[in-house]
Amino acid sequence: MQVNHEKSQLFASTLGEILKEIRSTHSGLTINRLANEYELNKGTLSKLERGNNNCQLITLWLLSEALGVKCSELIKILEEKLGDDFSLLDE
Repeated sequence: MQVNHEKSQLFASTLGEILKEIRSTHSGLTINRLANEYELNKGTLSKLERGNNNCQLITLWLLSEALGVKCSELIKILEEKLGDDFSLLDE
């Protein structure tokens, strides 16, 4: 089995959309304020929101805390958006 790179990109971009939506609509934070208040790199945050970087679990956990949602909720939203049949592996 191999990782499907198109699906990996879909995963990253979908996660980025979720993070941006929660940041901008639910928490009201700008990317600059989020970076400054939680000592995060603005460039990294921007790349994550655009789906240009893969997110480490520790970074995802930190972001979820900063945005006021549980990490498990972020994962649940991601699973719902990607659908039940989504898999990163090609058989």
